[in-house]
Amino acid sequence: MHEILYQDIVKAVSALCIEANCRLPADIREALRRARETEQSSVGQSMLQDAVNNFTYAASNTLPICQDTGMAVVFCALGQEAHIAGGLLEDAVNEGVRQGYSRGYLRCSVVQDPLRRTNTNDNTPAVLHLRLTEGDQLRITVAPKGFGSENMTALRMFNPSVTQREIEDFIVQTVDRAGSNPCPPVIVGVGLGGTSEYAALLAKRALLISQDQPNGDPYYADMEERLFRRINCLGIGPQGLGGTVTALGVHILPYPTHIAGLPCAVNLGCHVTRHASTVL
Repeated sequence: MHEILYQDIVKAVSALCIEANCRLPADIREALRRARETEQSSVGQSMLQDAVNNFTYAASNTLPICQDTGMAVVFCALGQEAHIAGGLLEDAVNEGVRQGYSRGYLRCSVVQDPLRRTNTNDNTPAVLHLRLTEGDQLRITVAPKGFGSENMTALRMFNPSVTQREIEDFIVQTVDRAGSNPCPPVIVGVGLGGTSEYAALLAKRALLISQDQPNGDPYYADMEERLFRRINCLGIGPQGLGGTVTALGVHILPYPTHIAGLPCAVNLGCHVTRHASTVL
């Protein structure tokens, strides 16, 4: 059995918080560069060039790509043959976030209570999603989520008689209503199926899919492409100033569901949809 030390998890999460906030994933960097070349609006081209300059400067100087350094969403895939020694996984994750946000001079945006609104001053607690897998390793992904985009999340509980077109209309309308709020061009994550809370989790997970990775199911690959075209015809454009690039990508994660329902959740990622991973 592979032993994973509490302190190693703390160090890994701390480093990932800084990495994710300061260095955009390669696939999103490339998607923004491609968007800069295909955008037809001169204002949109200028906005995309600013985005490229911004993530380049941030990486070179280890500075946050965005002033909203987000709430830390942490995905852990723990091999069932692994053993965590020295403390609890959740405590290690929160200590890692605490140290990473302090060490990286990242903005602390988390309040202790949703109504009384007192800042925790260390960006904890994180939102932790744990999944047990085969093997003896721990894969950690830190995905800081800013709330300009998070606030645009939508969930609809469709009847099973709904048509595919109606579902697609809901997804497109969600992006349309969001307008400039999520700092477009956006990445659109869609969770389809399961239950209400699981559809929302699928939508968030969909934002981690690489922009150069098409859906493995041709049916959903076609649906993603169709949605991508429709969303980019909305005219919202980079930063909401008009243009032909409103989305960098659309990703759908389906899951089996109950015969009496069809949940659909949409989670938007801004043009700096940040995440970083490591394996222990």
